[in-house]
Amino acid sequence: MSIPLSAPGNTSNASRPSATHTSLNKATIFAVGFAVCLAQIGLAVPATLNGTFQNVLHPTGASQLDWISDCTLLPIAALELTFGVLGDLFGRKKLLVGGALLMLVGEAVSGTATGVGQMYVGQFVAGLGSAALFPTTLAIIASGSHTHAGRARMIALWAALLSTGNFIAPMLGGLTATYGSWRLAFWIIVILAAADAVFSYFFASDSRSPEGRSLDMPGQLTVGLALFALLYAVIEGPTAGWGSPIIVGSFIVAAVLLVAFVVIEQRVAAPLLRMDLFRNRAFALASAVTVLGMFSFLGTAYAISIRMEVIQHQSALRTAFAFILLSGLTIFLLPLTSFMMARYQPRWILGGGFLLMAVGQFLAAELPITETTLPPLILPMGLVGVGFSFAVSSVTATVVNTVPGKLAGMAAATTSMVRDFGFAMGPALIGAVALSRTAGSFNSSLADAPSLASVKAAAEEAGAVATNSVPSDVPFSKAAPLAVKALDHGYSLGFLICAIAALVCCVVTVAVLGGKQEQEEEIAMIESDPAAA
Repeated sequence: MSIPLSAPGNTSNASRPSATHTSLNKATIFAVGFAVCLAQIGLAVPATLNGTFQNVLHPTGASQLDWISDCTLLPIAALELTFGVLGDLFGRKKLLVGGALLMLVGEAVSGTATGVGQMYVGQFVAGLGSAALFPTTLAIIASGSHTHAGRARMIALWAALLSTGNFIAPMLGGLTATYGSWRLAFWIIVILAAADAVFSYFFASDSRSPEGRSLDMPGQLTVGLALFALLYAVIEGPTAGWGSPIIVGSFIVAAVLLVAFVVIEQRVAAPLLRMDLFRNRAFALASAVTVLGMFSFLGTAYAISIRMEVIQHQSALRTAFAFILLSGLTIFLLPLTSFMMARYQPRWILGGGFLLMAVGQFLAAELPITETTLPPLILPMGLVGVGFSFAVSSVTATVVNTVPGKLAGMAAATTSMVRDFGFAMGPALIGAVALSRTAGSFNSSLADAPSLASVKAAAEEAGAVATNSVPSDVPFSKAAPLAVKALDHGYSLGFLICAIAALVCCVVTVAVLGGKQEQEEEIAMIESDPAAA
């Protein structure tokens, strides 16, 4: 069933406020850009501080480090559709303000954290704020742009500002951790969130699309629990064992709940996500490659962060250099991206972006772990960054532009959800695969090293990450060179998996995604469907 959310005493759709789609003014564009940049800064900062968290918060295993980022990503991926509904019903301006306030609270909790538990709570609350801001900002510009060309330009700007958040986050984390306190990074986000909430409250215009929308609680519960079960299984698999009952059970629960979600969405009167949208080939394909492509990108960002900070023990500031290459180029490429999106079919921009990402990731997989200078990172990380700039703008525009205008809010929430689900799976899956490969390689190397027999048991129990990080006066630190070699094998495999994922996205996009005329025909098909009314 779905729970209608209308004014007291009014239960019919007809009694709800009619849709409001105001044209975008400069203040609203600024508020939207500020909000999406802020949300991405909050999302990306923890990944730039992995090495610091390892030393300060003392996580007991690598999976606890993964959960810091995934506590932010989980509510984002699970709740964006629901926040999209709430914005359609009650006005998106309220979500802009509320999302910023949630981020303020969450980052304040994180900034005072003394252990991983408090950091989990803070990042989860901050993730709720980002979950409100991502779909809301995209829905505002989608509903406020009345032509395909205008919408494409605004989406390119939105994507550039999102990537600018990725560009600012590593500098913020690196500078504060190196020259001050890592806690300062979170308090700066608190100040920015307060400023964003105030500006949005006083200056942003409101919009809504309440027709046929209501809160789908069964759908929300099933998709939220399914994503949690899936992430839990992927993150904890290397530690608990892939064949352990709790991991197998979690995968089964995730699969059952995802099937239940699809069934529920086909039967409720006002679904969280209309399944018939996936009859539109461009929408379905763009959604699929968004998941896989964003998994590829954030898996790369996570792997380079672990490589530089946790394995090589480089500073957060030096790690920021890699993140600047990954995300700092998008804002400078905005004129070129907008030009290309206005003149070429999305398949070529998307395919080219994914191809550049794949080449960069293949090169990153070949970087020797002994190489700690920064220039060798320029080509591989730069290619991934340029490719991501093209891909994220064009895939977002494809999803939003291939549905009728009255479904822009749902499309915006959907593209945010699938993008951030891919983001969530990046660190989780790459971390799981890399750690599994590392553990096997490390244990095998210890078994083949008779000189380390006296510390073999202690090193195996500690694991490669801890062995590589213990002080030199700890006896099993003698196994650190083997740990570094094993970690290199594990995370090089991670880069390789990301490259294969990006290459698959490239091939599928170029081969299957239709042109503008085909997309317009599919939009007309959806609009003519009585269910769309």
